[in-house]
Amino acid sequence: MIKTFLTMLTVLVTVTTNAQTNDSILVQEQKMQWFKDAKLGIFIHWGLYAVDGIDESWSFFNGYISHEDYLKQIQGFTAKKYDPNQWVDLIKESGAKYAVITAKHHDGFALWNTKYGNLNAVKSAASKKDVLTPFVEKLRDNELKVGIYYSLPDWSYLDYTHFTRDSIRYKISDEPKRWDTFLKYYHGQLKELSEQYNPDLYWFDGDWEHSAEEWQAQKVREMLLEKNSNTILNSRLKGHGDYATPEQGMPITRPKNKYWELCMTMNDSWGYQKTDQNYKTVDQIIGVFSDVISNGGNLLLDIGPKADGSIPEEQASLLKGLGRWVHKHHEAIYETVSGIPKEHFYGPSTLSKDKQILYLFVKGNPNGEVVLRGLKNNINRIWVVGQGAKLEHQVVGKVYWSQYPGIKYIKVPDHVLDENMTVLALLLDGEVDLYREDGAVIESN
Repeated sequence: MIKTFLTMLTVLVTVTTNAQTNDSILVQEQKMQWFKDAKLGIFIHWGLYAVDGIDESWSFFNGYISHEDYLKQIQGFTAKKYDPNQWVDLIKESGAKYAVITAKHHDGFALWNTKYGNLNAVKSAASKKDVLTPFVEKLRDNELKVGIYYSLPDWSYLDYTHFTRDSIRYKISDEPKRWDTFLKYYHGQLKELSEQYNPDLYWFDGDWEHSAEEWQAQKVREMLLEKNSNTILNSRLKGHGDYATPEQGMPITRPKNKYWELCMTMNDSWGYQKTDQNYKTVDQIIGVFSDVISNGGNLLLDIGPKADGSIPEEQASLLKGLGRWVHKHHEAIYETVSGIPKEHFYGPSTLSKDKQILYLFVKGNPNGEVVLRGLKNNINRIWVVGQGAKLEHQVVGKVYWSQYPGIKYIKVPDHVLDENMTVLALLLDGEVDLYREDGAVIESN
């Protein structure tokens, strides 16, 4: 009797646990859906470093400039040409669905009027105003999601452990009360951001300098989710985030994370640097973006405004060029899922959520035709996205005695090609079905 009761109890606990796990997964998927559908965000690095056009925070941390000289830039941070309406208009024109702005980088300079310390755009900079609030308000007015970048380290704060690469102020084990002082400071700033702006997304950075326990990462996550259970955290909170954040380099193989975002600069710098003119072309940015969404990720493309708040013309031009292409091909971008493996089509691809429309991203001029391998489905219709022309296709190599579906050649005339990248839509006769075998062989004796 007791054995039967224990068995039933074990089954009940297992069923309950599984149900709770499934509920948790469902809640997480619902929370992440807007992020998964958005595909494109704009990263904004704006701070003191824009004044002299030097590396953000790292320039003094690595000893290229003294901390004292770095902070002198505060008198040049004027924001006199700052127009949040213009910023948000440009972000919308780019096709982005969210933006992430550096509320505070590792140097400790805050863009809002924080009551924790005096190193901010209101109390100590030439701007003498809160520049974060009007931007967040304009994003919300335009139904764009709000992302706040926040650096965990604060190398300018006297009660933080690290200062420069070769200078550490103290060890936590030696001065735990000093570390507690810092924790109150950084948790206090995060609570301000949470209460004042209620971000849709927190973009943490700098977690490498301490452990999750030292950062009190779980406590921070719980605090932010208590305010807004739907807010999203990136991976840089020592394993307590919701999505992965590869940086600069497009992953060669498809990331295993269900949710991920590539953050990438337009040139070689995050913040504004006048000397850095190594800008990517519109074609290169579109190429990376299409590879990212083909592999199920998002692109967070960075801009670096000048100290006066104006956006460099080179950056604005790239955003507009990207936006032209994104808006034209929106049906193949937003609310899609990752495409088919590259061995079936030598290029990026996406699928509609029901997986019955396959979108092929064609780079350059295909010289009259596009090749698709191993697609079992019949194709009901092919059209050029954003242009409308119907295209014909030919099936070659299919034989009646084999499951091998042959090779499909899609005819693509020059007059339908997009100036940057052409996208084709294939309406299939059902959910995409791919032939993944080695192939059949005829033996002759």
